[in-house]
Amino acid sequence: MTEPTKPSNNMDAIKRLADVVDARRADFLAGNADPSVSYIAKLFSKGDDAILKKIGEEAAETVMAAKDSRFAGLEPEMQAKLVGEIADLWFHCFVALSQFNLRPEDVIAELERREGVSGIAEKAARKS
Repeated sequence: MTEPTKPSNNMDAIKRLADVVDARRADFLAGNADPSVSYIAKLFSKGDDAILKKIGEEAAETVMAAKDSRFAGLEPEMQAKLVGEIADLWFHCFVALSQFNLRPEDVIAELERREGVSGIAEKAARKS
């Protein structure tokens, strides 16, 4: 697998992608995006259930790619496939965030809130 690109400290790529998704949603809602030529508009035109179903499909593909990668001894080709599937999953999660008027920054804030907290303790706190 090729060396990953260096991530930017300010998450520019994530913000740019979220901005594109939000802009496509706004265009779709304004009647300015054709679902026959824009994949994002197509997803928004199908509504919540289709967007959420796509996340489920991408999650299943991610699981299978991870299992294939482990079975193949973490070969670079299989690692690249896993990265690609996770990218697909994240993309569709961005679409869902936009559909529900949220942003990746909301998820990052939640992860930061949980930082340094035991996963077991954090999960137990959610039950109360």
